[in-house]
Amino acid sequence: MKAVLCEKYGQPEVLKLAEVEKPIPKDNEVCIKIHATAVTNSDIFIRGSKLPFPIIIPFRLMIGVLKPRKSIIGLVFSGEIESIGKNIKRFKPGDMVYGLSGFTFGTYAEYLCLKETDTKTGAISLKPGNISHEEATAAAYGGMLAFQYLEKGTIQSGQKVLIYGASGNTGTIAVQIAKHLGAEVTGVCSTANIELIKSLGADYAIDYTKQVNVPDDVHYDFILDAVGKAKTSKLKENCKKALAHNGIYVSIDNGDLRLSSKQLDNIKDYVEANRIKPVIDKIYPLSEIVEAHRYVEKGHKKGGVAIKVVLT
Repeated sequence: MKAVLCEKYGQPEVLKLAEVEKPIPKDNEVCIKIHATAVTNSDIFIRGSKLPFPIIIPFRLMIGVLKPRKSIIGLVFSGEIESIGKNIKRFKPGDMVYGLSGFTFGTYAEYLCLKETDTKTGAISLKPGNISHEEATAAAYGGMLAFQYLEKGTIQSGQKVLIYGASGNTGTIAVQIAKHLGAEVTGVCSTANIELIKSLGADYAIDYTKQVNVPDDVHYDFILDAVGKAKTSKLKENCKKALAHNGIYVSIDNGDLRLSSKQLDNIKDYVEANRIKPVIDKIYPLSEIVEAHRYVEKGHKKGGVAIKVVLT
């Protein structure tokens, strides 16, 4: 099968398309024919290993000290169950599925074997039927992060919510979820993305290219930093100061991403009920994975960037 190998840390050019042996599912695994994967910010960190000291030490111990321990990286997938092990109960061949592979990685390939039970090495669920495989990759990654961290806010109708990084994969979905919960939503993004986040339901937008302050009379009940602590700005610090008394501030890198098939089922329900719509910026073929990494690394994508694995 075709796969993209990452056999050392470095720039996007370290990624190489190659022929490798197709995996065979164990008794407790399914084999997924991957239709689409994605280039996420997590993939960028894994490939480049660009993390500050001392964070990089435990990161390298988990992923690989001198090079990635798993040469096929990638965390997100959407595709079709091709075959199953004899102990599989949840899925059958032909099922359309989506999810995350966790520390299994391996989604930059035509096939992937995963356990059907939730572990740190993956979570899998039936794919939403009303979106493409490419859109499903954005729903899985951005949706999982958005739901996990919005739950920390126990958002109530009428509360003021601010999403910093509202035009990214997690941010675009978080805006829609918060609005569905009845919040008054403010999104922080660039000039080019203001209309996008308003079309997703944001009541107000703050342009980080033009503003460094938030209105003096506004205090937010919940703030989600959807870009992470590595990206700082004067505006972000001022947003923190605008937190209401007993308000909650969370960042998407406050803890590990929790992999849950029940959460994927929840995302599926939201998508099929048209409560959230995944946003896809660009779609690249697997053969252009290097260019896709270059694009995502610039930090200006809208929603998700998908990789088409099965060409039609």
